Amino acid sequence: MHTDPVVDAAIRKIPDFPKPGILFYDLTSLLATPPAFAHTVDRMVEMYADAGINAVAAIEARGFLLAAPFAYRTGLPLVLLRKAGKLPGRTLGREFDLEYGTDRIEVHAEDVPTGGRVLVVDDLIATGGTVEAACELLEEAGATVAGVFAVVALPFLDYASRLQGRDVRYLHAYDSE
Repeated sequence: MHTDPVVDAAIRKIPDFPKPGILFYDLTSLLATPPAFAHTVDRMVEMYADAGINAVAAIEARGFLLAAPFAYRTGLPLVLLRKAGKLPGRTLGREFDLEYGTDRIEVHAEDVPTGGRVLVVDDLIATGGTVEAACELLEEAGATVAGVFAVVALPFLDYASRLQGRDVRYLHAYDSE
């Protein structure tokens, strides 16, 4: 299990949010700490320097904040995975289960590089449902998912069972809520 003391120190831990018994890992504090944010983007660039990726796909919303500087630094196209109804062009979509219902993400079909190797980026991987839907959506659009990146992983919520066979990387993992 990876640990990153810079990331860990910058993440605010909020007990009993959004409900009693949950310890919420708030990455907005990492974004508000310029040295920690720079460290995060630098580490992403290092991790994927030789991965042969052709594009980076960002999951709304905090994934955008991580993938955009990474795409800029690496010269890669940025593909946005948005909530349903937010994209004006021809879209492809995928529904996925949440703890209390379902949600849907969509992508502009023409933004996905057919045959390209795409890195999926989100801020945190918990159960893996959103990331699983993102990967399936990109593959349906004709891309190959080269990997998945998140700043934080919560392996105790068993995202690994949904993302079997995927190259999942992260900077810091927490063992419990």
